[in-house]
Amino acid sequence: MATNENVNLSAKVIRDLARELKNLDDSPPEDIKVYVNEENFSNVTADIEGPHGTPYEGGVFRMKLILSNDFPQTPPKGYFVTRIFHPNIAKNGEICVNTLKKDWKPTLGLRHVLLVVRCLLIEPFPESALNEEAGKMLMEDYEGYAKHARLMTSIHAMKPKPKSKVPIAESTSVNAVSTDDAHTPLMHNSANKDNTLDNSLCVGISDTVATTSPTAKKPKGELTSAKSLVDKRKMDVRKKSLKRL
Repeated sequence: MATNENVNLSAKVIRDLARELKNLDDSPPEDIKVYVNEENFSNVTADIEGPHGTPYEGGVFRMKLILSNDFPQTPPKGYFVTRIFHPNIAKNGEICVNTLKKDWKPTLGLRHVLLVVRCLLIEPFPESALNEEAGKMLMEDYEGYAKHARLMTSIHAMKPKPKSKVPIAESTSVNAVSTDDAHTPLMHNSANKDNTLDNSLCVGISDTVATTSPTAKKPKGELTSAKSLVDKRKMDVRKKSLKRL
């Protein structure tokens, strides 16, 4: 790949580039983001999102345009920084497209170049392939080509997925259940001791809520034995009171 060194661009070319780069930043092309390096206008970086319906969909591909000393009389050189499986992009990242070669005109701007490169992802030209393997596979076995291109996209170009966060409402709800459980009677805690130790926190919480539900019905025999125990305690209290008299 070309070096990252500064080149001696004329003051007029720098002014024109600054104007165009500002325009690209204010009104970017579809699915293209340009990054401006104010210290080196000869090195333009852009991210291109893989077009829908192509093997590159879902990926983000970084590319560079390297401008020479006599730009815009000579075309920039284009390179993909992100690895990609494409007939017109060499394994070292070099881009092969006529706009950057024989069809170049000084009046063509960077916007035009970026749009052409994006179109190349939609419609490759295997007849003028830099990556012969990709070109041959595209013409002879498109399904195999698309499968390999998707694999390369998934490995090298996929955007990282954002980490999932627990919603505030859900977190508050869990904390509220835990707080209530801390203030439950000791008898209730001991009844669920084994369940709390043997299961996960969520299962423990759900079991606690289930056992303390006011709508839960106990078996008839359990209610009868509990009533008998209460009556016996009342009789014991009465006997003690009579003995004191």
